[in-house]
Amino acid sequence: MSDARTPAQIEADIVRRREQLAVTLDEIGVRMHPKTIMGDAKAKVASTVDETAGRAYVAVNRVVADVKAGLVTEDGGPRLERVIPVALLAVGVIGLIALSGRGKRRK
Repeated sequence: MSDARTPAQIEADIVRRREQLAVTLDEIGVRMHPKTIMGDAKAKVASTVDETAGRAYVAVNRVVADVKAGLVTEDGGPRLERVIPVALLAVGVIGLIALSGRGKRRK
């Protein structure tokens, strides 16, 4: 029951551990390089923006579908009792915007 290692085995173990340490230090150097850090940050921001844009797109589509469902019957025809007030409101808002723009130009 001898656990004694030979000097050659100890030396080989030291060489192997030095090589492992060198690889680890190289990996740390790559991870800590400013270009790597910036690249990781850009990727994270792009991912977050893509995710947020995707959520916004889904939300807008849901709102548009809900509005459309409120203005159109099941067979695709317009619901005049809802379309006419919306159209009048839109014309009124456009008219107010046009009038406010004319007032600013005179000054």
